[in-house]
Amino acid sequence: MVLTWWMASLWVCIGAENPIQFKDVLRETGIRFVHNDGSSGRRYIVETVSAGLATFDYDQDGLIDILFLNGTLLPGATNTTPAPRNALYRNEGNWKFKDVTTQAGLTTPGYQLGVCVGDYDNDGHPDIYLNNFGPNVLYRNNGDGTFRDVTQQAGVQVGNHVGAGTCFLDIDKDGDLDLFVANYVGFTFESHKTSIMNGFPAYVGPLNYPPTANLLFRNNGNGTFTDISQEAGIAGLLGSGMGVIAADLDNDGDLDIVVGNDLRPNFVLLNDGTGKFKEVGATLGLAYDSFGNVQGTMGVECADWNNDGWLDIFLTPYQRQLATLYQNQKGAYFDEVARQTGAATGTLPQVKWGTGLIDFDNDGHRDIFIACGHLIDLVDQFDNTTSYNARNILLRNTGAGKFVNVSDRSGDGLLPKFSSRGAAFDDLDNDGDIDVVIQNARSEPTVLRNDSPKGNQWLQLQLKGTKSNRSAIGARVTVTTAGTTQIDEVHSGRSYQSDFGKRLHFGLGSHRKVDKVQVRWPAGGTEVFLNLEANRIITILEGSSSSTPSPSPKEK
Repeated sequence: MVLTWWMASLWVCIGAENPIQFKDVLRETGIRFVHNDGSSGRRYIVETVSAGLATFDYDQDGLIDILFLNGTLLPGATNTTPAPRNALYRNEGNWKFKDVTTQAGLTTPGYQLGVCVGDYDNDGHPDIYLNNFGPNVLYRNNGDGTFRDVTQQAGVQVGNHVGAGTCFLDIDKDGDLDLFVANYVGFTFESHKTSIMNGFPAYVGPLNYPPTANLLFRNNGNGTFTDISQEAGIAGLLGSGMGVIAADLDNDGDLDIVVGNDLRPNFVLLNDGTGKFKEVGATLGLAYDSFGNVQGTMGVECADWNNDGWLDIFLTPYQRQLATLYQNQKGAYFDEVARQTGAATGTLPQVKWGTGLIDFDNDGHRDIFIACGHLIDLVDQFDNTTSYNARNILLRNTGAGKFVNVSDRSGDGLLPKFSSRGAAFDDLDNDGDIDVVIQNARSEPTVLRNDSPKGNQWLQLQLKGTKSNRSAIGARVTVTTAGTTQIDEVHSGRSYQSDFGKRLHFGLGSHRKVDKVQVRWPAGGTEVFLNLEANRIITILEGSSSSTPSPSPKEK
C-alpha cells in the first residue's frame, strides 16, 4: 500500500513536470501497412527520401483519416505479393481504422514521395496530389468515398523526375487553389551512383546529381491547370527540394513559399500578391544556418512559437547539423534562435525528417516534435555517433522562451526506434488533443495517442470558404483569450513531404471561454466571432457571420 502511494506520488510529480504523454496504439488500430522503398541493395538515392503521409477527413464524417505513401519495386528488387502500394485508412472511431484503398480507387501505381490535400475544384470534397518518382497523380474526390485519377485532363502530369514536397495554395486570391510542386534532384537509373564509407557501401548525396527546378501550376477554374513557372519567376531557381510550406511570412495577406533544399540554400519565394514570386531566402536569413552554412534540410514547419503574431520557421536537417528555429522579426528578417531557446536540444546526432510545432498539452504554447532516423542502412557498422533506427524527439515549450527535451518522460510512445520519415499531427479521436502518425522507412508506421492529462482547455476550428477556396487554405485565424493572442493558418503540404492540420487547434490553458476569434479569409475580408465556448470543434462558413459547433462522433 505504501509502495502504491509512492508510485502514485511519483507519477503525479512526473506528470506535473511534463504533462505531455504519448501511448503507442498501433496494435489496436487495425493498421497493417508496411512501407516498402523498393530497395534491392543497389542503393538508388530515391530510396532514402521515401516517403510522406497525410491526415485528413476524406469522407467528411468528422473523423480524421490516414493516407500512407509507399514506394514500388525498383530495378533488381525481388517481386513481392502483394505489390507495394499506398494505403488509405478510414477512421471508424474508437481508434479503429479500416483499409479502404481499393474501394476508394487510390490504386494508380507509382513510387510516391510527397503529398498535399486540398479541394482544387471547390466542390466541398478534399482532393489529393501525389508528387512521385516518375509520373505524378491528381486524385479528384468524387464525394461518395471514391477518387478518380484526373491527372491528364487536369494538366498537372509531371514526367520523369524525383518528387518532393508539394502544396496547394491560392497564389492570386481568385478563390481557387493553385499547385506548387517541388523537385529533388536530376536522378535517372542511367546516372545512378553509389559510394563507400569506411569500407561499407552507402548512398550518395544530392550533390552527385544536377539540381532541379520547381513547378507552379495556376488553376484555370474549370478543372484544368496551366504551368506558369516561367512567368511566376521560379523556373530559373535550381535546388534540391524536400519539405515545403506555403505561409504568409510578412503578414501582407498572401501566401509565400518556403522550400527546404538538401545541401543547397533554402528558397523563400515572396509573393507580390498577384502570383509572381521573388526569391529572398538569403535576404531574410533562411537560406543558410547562423554560421552561413547550407544544411541538408528535410522538413519545413511554421507556427508562431512565441505568440508574437508572426509565423516562425522550423527546419530539420541532416546528422551533425542542429535543427533550426528561425524567429520572424516582423517580416523584415529571421533570427536563428535554436540554441538559446533549446529548440535544438538533442538533435545533433540524428538525421531529422518530419516535424510539427504543435501544442500537445493545450497550455497555449507550441511544442516541437521531430521524427528521426538515418538514411544509410549500414551506418551503425561504421559510425557509433548515430544510428539507422532512432528514437524521436519531443521538446516541450515552457512558455518562458525555452524548450525542454522531455523525450525520456513522455510515455512509451517515445521509446520505439525506427528510421522515420514523414510525420503528421491531428486529433484522431476528437478528444481535444493532438495525436501523432509517423511514416517509418521499411517498416510499420507509428501511431501515438495523446494521453496527456485533460486539465487544460482547447478549441478546434474547421473553416470552409465560399468566396475563398473551399478548403480555406491560407486563412489566418487569431484567437484571443484573457489578453493572450494566438495565430494560425490553414496549410496544405508541410513537415517532410506530408500534409496535416486542416482543422486548426488552439490550446487555451485554464480558460473555458474564448473572447474573440478573428478569421482573415484568403480571398479578402475579415470576420469576428465573440465569446465562444471552449472544448468544442466549431465549423465556420465564410460569410455566414456565425459559428456552429460540430457534433461529436457519439452524437452522430
